[in-house]
Amino acid sequence: MTTPLCLPVGSLSPVDGLCALSGLPGLCFLDSAMSHPETGRYSFLMADPFEVFRGGDGDPWTGLRALLSDFPMPADRDPQAPPFRGGAAGFFSYELAGTLYPGCQCQDDDATWPDLAVGLYDVVVAFDHQKQMAWLYSSGYPAREDSAREARARERAEMFLGLLQGESRTTPSAFVPLPRERWQSNFGEEAYQQAVGRVRSYIRAGDVFQTNISQRFSALLPENWDDLAFYLRLRAVNPAPFGALVRLEDVVVASASPERFVRLSGRHAETRPIKGTRPRFPDPVKDRGMAEALLASEKDRAENLMIVDLLRNDLARVCTPGSVRVPSPCALESYAGVHHLVSVVEGRLEPGRDALDLLKACFPGGSVTGAPKRRSLEIIAELEGIPRHVYCGALGYIGFDGNMDTSIPIRTLLIRGGQVSFQVGGGITWLSDPGEEYRETMDKALKIFMACGDGLGD
Repeated sequence: MTTPLCLPVGSLSPVDGLCALSGLPGLCFLDSAMSHPETGRYSFLMADPFEVFRGGDGDPWTGLRALLSDFPMPADRDPQAPPFRGGAAGFFSYELAGTLYPGCQCQDDDATWPDLAVGLYDVVVAFDHQKQMAWLYSSGYPAREDSAREARARERAEMFLGLLQGESRTTPSAFVPLPRERWQSNFGEEAYQQAVGRVRSYIRAGDVFQTNISQRFSALLPENWDDLAFYLRLRAVNPAPFGALVRLEDVVVASASPERFVRLSGRHAETRPIKGTRPRFPDPVKDRGMAEALLASEKDRAENLMIVDLLRNDLARVCTPGSVRVPSPCALESYAGVHHLVSVVEGRLEPGRDALDLLKACFPGGSVTGAPKRRSLEIIAELEGIPRHVYCGALGYIGFDGNMDTSIPIRTLLIRGGQVSFQVGGGITWLSDPGEEYRETMDKALKIFMACGDGLGD
């Protein structure tokens, strides 16, 4: 058995599938709640991994590569087939930057927080929103011998199909609101504006061109909080092409990210940095005016192009010379709560390089750190003073066949030990106005507060 068993699941909806499997351990739902032909065509649902990798001692990148190499899978030659049929899926925390840029990250006061956590999934349910179809892939791993793999693949497929097609689906509990007044920020408005001023002083001194600074909101979870009920509300209030609900180790990640980090399809590498934001409005005239103002903004375009240059350099470290290009600079993309400027940077991965080489070359993302990256990491650690954890790291999959797709976890909530938190930030340049930068973070936070039951969108 060289390729995974593939069975059609018919017109199963992603939400029905999520509810059917949510009782299994290691749930990982990579959810394109906002359908888009380039970034939101597929959703992937996994649970019950045969192994969970969280790094441990030694180099986590080397350890994960060695683990993935134990489970080879040939590439699917059908260009219309779903790009993920089994492999590692989960999150890479921002603090992994310390393995690549020693001394640049904030020291974590919680040594139990995983720098990465990925499940190795032998069964994947893939949803194609364009074709409105779903398939179940079952690889039979970790069995190695062909007959054992085939038997396990069929046994596991039957188990998952029974859950997906059965009547005993998990019913989400009633949504429990978490109103705005219960949230606390590590920055007040004045302190955040002072941090913006400090970045501008570093820019004036020639240290950096741009640095991303965020504030963290945190709260105690109310009684009877149900992360499934919350996530269903989040994806309804703020649909995004890179949504996710992940339960690995003792961490729950609920994300509504609009931003792809890096994708590898065959040898084609792509990153899509977001820089430049304006709020959306129900009034179409005012909303269009915001979009036009963003497209015309010298500051936002400069901010975006600085990061494009950084990412061109990142890709050039692992791509064939001359292959890196920018086919789409500073295009407008509109989401439920905000307009963004998005660029596309792509290249062809060098022979002998793999998905982890690409991820390492770009990690952490330039759009959420700054330029130059190393100095920006130092400034972020100094001014934020707290670890980012999953926020601004990476979330997604690396397939047994070598394909990869990851998002940058922004608009992302982290739930652990009775607490929930999320961070919102923006890129600071010399042209930044401290008050406007603070308001931009609040524009980004608005949909999350609404999803938490603030009442603004009810």
